[in-house]
Amino acid sequence: MAKNQHITPHPKGGWQVKGAGNSRATIRTDTQKQAINIGRSIAKNQQAELVIHRPNGQIRDKNSYGNDPFPPKG
Repeated sequence: MAKNQHITPHPKGGWQVKGAGNSRATIRTDTQKQAINIGRSIAKNQQAELVIHRPNGQIRDKNSYGNDPFPPKG
């Protein structure tokens, strides 16, 4: 099963892409934008969800690239 990818602040500075449940970051970047681009690519490849966090840890945005539990109606 694909792991959701989280974009969070790295404890030592910068931003990280981290798979859900992983203890270590997949990659660490200088900017959130770089982390989002890498995380988006991983999420698309794994058909998972990308969860973008704010510096305080609050969820800023979510994007689903796989089996969306709440697909749009219409």
